[in-house]
Amino acid sequence: MEFIYRGATEFGEPGVAMAFEESETELTENVASLGFDFHGLIKRKQLVLDFVRVERSEIEETGEYDLEALFIRLNHAIDSVKAKRVVLDTIETLFSGLSNDAILRSELRRLFHWLKDKGVTAVITGEQGQAALTRQGLEEYVSDCVIFLDHRIIDQISTRRLRVVKYRGSTHGTNEYPFLINEDGITVLPVTSLGLSHPVSDERVSSGVQELDQMLGGKGYFRGTSVLVSGTAGTGKSSLASHFVDAACRRGERCLYFAFEESPSQIIRNMRSIGVDLEPWARKQRLVFHAARPTFVGLETHLATIYKHIRDFQPDAVVIDPVSNLITVGKSNEVNSMLLRLVDLLKSKQITAFLTSLTSGGANLEGTDLGMSSLMDTWLLLRDIELSGERNRAIYVLKSRGMAHSNQVREFLLTPNGIRLVDVYLGPGGVLTGSSRLAQEAKEQEKAASRREDVERKRLELEHKRQAMEAQIAATRASFLAAESELLKAIEQESKREQTLQRDRSEMAQSRRASKIRDAGNGTARKGKG
Repeated sequence: MEFIYRGATEFGEPGVAMAFEESETELTENVASLGFDFHGLIKRKQLVLDFVRVERSEIEETGEYDLEALFIRLNHAIDSVKAKRVVLDTIETLFSGLSNDAILRSELRRLFHWLKDKGVTAVITGEQGQAALTRQGLEEYVSDCVIFLDHRIIDQISTRRLRVVKYRGSTHGTNEYPFLINEDGITVLPVTSLGLSHPVSDERVSSGVQELDQMLGGKGYFRGTSVLVSGTAGTGKSSLASHFVDAACRRGERCLYFAFEESPSQIIRNMRSIGVDLEPWARKQRLVFHAARPTFVGLETHLATIYKHIRDFQPDAVVIDPVSNLITVGKSNEVNSMLLRLVDLLKSKQITAFLTSLTSGGANLEGTDLGMSSLMDTWLLLRDIELSGERNRAIYVLKSRGMAHSNQVREFLLTPNGIRLVDVYLGPGGVLTGSSRLAQEAKEQEKAASRREDVERKRLELEHKRQAMEAQIAATRASFLAAESELLKAIEQESKREQTLQRDRSEMAQSRRASKIRDAGNGTARKGKG
C-alpha cells in the first residue's frame, strides 16, 4: 500500500491495488492509520482500488481454469488511470481452490509475464511456505525481486525484519534489516555499518563546563564525534549530559534527547537543582525528548525509532542516557552491533553524539559492559573516591582522539550554580578530596600564613637594620660635614694669613726701597753743598 501511495503522491505514477481479502472500504480505513489518504487519490483518478472476492467453495476445477477474467479486469483498471504501479494482495487467494500443480504453475507464470508485458511495476504479496520462501515454491523464481518479511519474537519482544533475497540486475544488501510500521508508514534502517567514509570537522563545540573544555585542549569536543561518559550510579553522568544539551541549545542548535530511565519532566526538574533549566529549550523546540523503557521494543526497533526521529527532527546533537540499559533487551554483541550502526549513522550526518553508560563498581572501571569504548572518539570516566568517611566525585579523560587533552584527575562538584571541576589535592598520604582536602588545604593555608608572618618579621627586621644603618650613615655624614666645614674654615683662614703676610712683606719691601732712595738723595745733596 505504501508503494502505491508514494508512487502517486511523490512520483506522479498512478496505481492499481487489487485485493482479494479486504474490501475497498476496509483497505481505505486501514491505511488511513498510516497517514495514507486513498479517498483523495481515488477522486483525483490516481488510484483504483478493486476488491476481487474469491470463494474457494465456488471454484470448480475443470482443467481449463485460467486467469483471463482477472487479466481483463486488471487491464481495464490500469488503462483507466494509466497506472504505472500495481499491487496484488495476496496471491495465494487466487489459487486457493486449485490442487493441480501444473495448472497453478502455468497460470502463475502467465500472470507474471502478463504484468511485465503490460509495462507496470508490480508488487505481489504472498505467504511463506513450509519448506520454501513462498507457498507454491515458484513465485521467487519467476520474480525479479524477492523481499522476505519476518516478525520475530525473542524474550517477549517482537521485531519486524526485512531481507532482500534476490534482485536481478542490481547490487543489494543481503542482510536482515529492521523496519517499523507507524503513523508515517514504513521506516527501514540497514543493519550493516554505513562505512568509514563519513566527513569530519575541525569545529569544536563546548561541553557546557568551562573547566572540562580546558581539559579538552581548551575548546571542547569536535563536532560530529561520539562522546562516552561512563561511571557508577550517582557520579553525575546525566548532569554532564544536561550541561552539554544546554550549551548546544544556547548556540541555537537542535538537540534530541533519548532517555531510558527518567521521564522528560523528571529530567527537567532534577537538572534545575544544579542550575540547568532545560524547560525553555523544550518549549522552543530546540530540545526534544523521547523517553521509553528499553524493554518496550527490541534493539532493532530502538535503532529504527532513533533513526526515524533523527530523520524527522534533523538535530545537531543527540544524547542517549543511558545507553547501557539496552543490554536488558539484547546480548552484549547485539547491543554493540546496534551501537556501531547508530554511531556510524550519526557521524555520517555530522551529529555530535553524547552517550552515558552505567558501569558496575569494582576495580575494572576503565571498561564498559557493552565493549563500546573503541567506537568512541572521546571517553570521560567518572568515579567515586572514598576517603575519611566521604564519597567524592572525580573525572578524568581516558582518551580524546585528535586533540591534546589533560591527564589530570579533577574533583567533580555538583553545585546549585552548575558543575565545577577543582584540582584534586595531593597530600602527604596521597590523593585528598572533599573535607579531607579542605582540612589539608586549611593546614597548608595556616602554614603559608605562618611563613608569611615569618617573612614579614624578617622583612621588618631588615627594615630596622636598614634604617639604623641609614641613621648611622647620616650621623657619620653630618660629623664629616661638620669637620669638613671646620677644616675648610681653617684652610680659608690660613690662606688669608698667608695672603696678609705676603702683602706685609710686599709692603715692607717697598718701604725699604723707598728709604734707600731717600738716603741716597740726601747724601748727594750734602756733598755738592760742601
